[in-house]
Amino acid sequence: MPLFQFLKRKGSNEAVEERADRGFLVFENTSEVIQAENLLKKKGWEIRVMGPPPEIRSGCDLVIEFPLIEELKIIKILQDAGIPPLQAVPVTSPLLQPVDLFQIRDFGRYLMVQAANMKLTVDKESLTIVNISGGGCPDVPYLAEQMVGKLLSEAPSPREIGHTLCGYALQLAYEEMRRRCSQS
Repeated sequence: MPLFQFLKRKGSNEAVEERADRGFLVFENTSEVIQAENLLKKKGWEIRVMGPPPEIRSGCDLVIEFPLIEELKIIKILQDAGIPPLQAVPVTSPLLQPVDLFQIRDFGRYLMVQAANMKLTVDKESLTIVNISGGGCPDVPYLAEQMVGKLLSEAPSPREIGHTLCGYALQLAYEEMRRRCSQS
């Protein structure tokens, strides 16, 4: 290591270099993102769903981050399944930073996880779901009715009972909440 290298602050160039092996798959709609995510995860690919950087935003508010070296294989799998992406974009610019889907708020006794436009709030002492809000999809009241008042470990998975973008976003919040609550 060069002398005084340890004093150098980690800048945006290093952040881009760390992500240079990644790309984004851009789709026309959320349903395609969900189908592609399920298929690629089932096939063992290391991917994650994220908010798209503004520079590549299309009609869909989600993109899939994927290992760029596997682009041809992944696109072939998606084309064969009838869900080809609109484009595959390498992460080569510091401006192409994905948007974090999660916002976390700690209200003392309560913890809220927001994923996209959906919020899930849990009583930290009992791990009971106390509120579900956000979105504008028709299944949000049903999701809330099925989940509020139940222990986080006993509530149904939103993916199993919801069928809209709001249900998908709530699933992400639910998974993040379970992850955070299992660490404490």
